[in-house]
Amino acid sequence: MEALYAITVGMLTACSVYLILRGRSFPIVIGITMLSYAVNLFLFSTGRLVINQIPIIGAADQYTDPLPQALVLTAIVIGFAMTAYSIILAVRVRGEWGSDEVNDTSPNDGEGNR
Repeated sequence: MEALYAITVGMLTACSVYLILRGRSFPIVIGITMLSYAVNLFLFSTGRLVINQIPIIGAADQYTDPLPQALVLTAIVIGFAMTAYSIILAVRVRGEWGSDEVNDTSPNDGEGNR
């Protein structure tokens, strides 16, 4: 179980780094979102990977730590807001500049010409 979990986190991280290094804005947004999912899975795994256990210390022999679960829940909400803002920003830049290239520094003149 732990090996599969680690491989999943590693693959998500590798794919997200690949997308972040692309030259267009939308793959970068998708890559940052995937990286936040990988970090969330990593944080979730720090609370022990146990099945059907309660998050209360002393009530059972094994327990799951509730703090990483709370951190992941908060990170999901913040990540959703960040993704929505990034997509809106990318759409606006694409509309105003006519391109979503990250290294493109010349704005257009409103008629599609640069």
